[in-house]
Amino acid sequence: MGDKVCVGAIAGAYGVRGEVRLKSFTADPEAIGDYGPLTTEDGAHSYSIKVTGQIKNGLAARLGGISNKEQADKLRGTKLFAPRDRLPALPDDEFYHADLIGLDVFDTGGTLLGKVRAIHDHGAGDLLEIFGKGWKDTVLLPFTREAVPTVDLTAGRIIADPPDGLIPEPKQ
Repeated sequence: MGDKVCVGAIAGAYGVRGEVRLKSFTADPEAIGDYGPLTTEDGAHSYSIKVTGQIKNGLAARLGGISNKEQADKLRGTKLFAPRDRLPALPDDEFYHADLIGLDVFDTGGTLLGKVRAIHDHGAGDLLEIFGKGWKDTVLLPFTREAVPTVDLTAGRIIADPPDGLIPEPKQ
């Protein structure tokens, strides 16, 4: 668990006066400005955020120090990070995606299956993207209590009970 968590990304300029199209990764998308100022991943730049409206696939926002379209365009693809201590504490059964990525995944018998590469949400619930040694492709495991009964952040592991046939057989 790092000291910074990615809470948004800049998708490009919005208009000609320096506003940006912003993808928010917070539970309440418009609350992204409440965690500011936000920094780039390397910490080299810091921006205050003022959400100015909702647009298709995101938000329109003003960033401190950005005043024209050219400056906004240069920020396309920039991820924005907030210090972990500014984020709200979560209930026991909720997790920040950043805390799950990289965790080892074991089956209920204690066999290492792989590591969490990413978390995806396509609208029907979160999916853990897992990659294991000797696998040709990644596997998407539903992040439900049935398929993932235990997440132990302290030990850095997840215990999974994947549906039959989901996990590839190890190559001999």
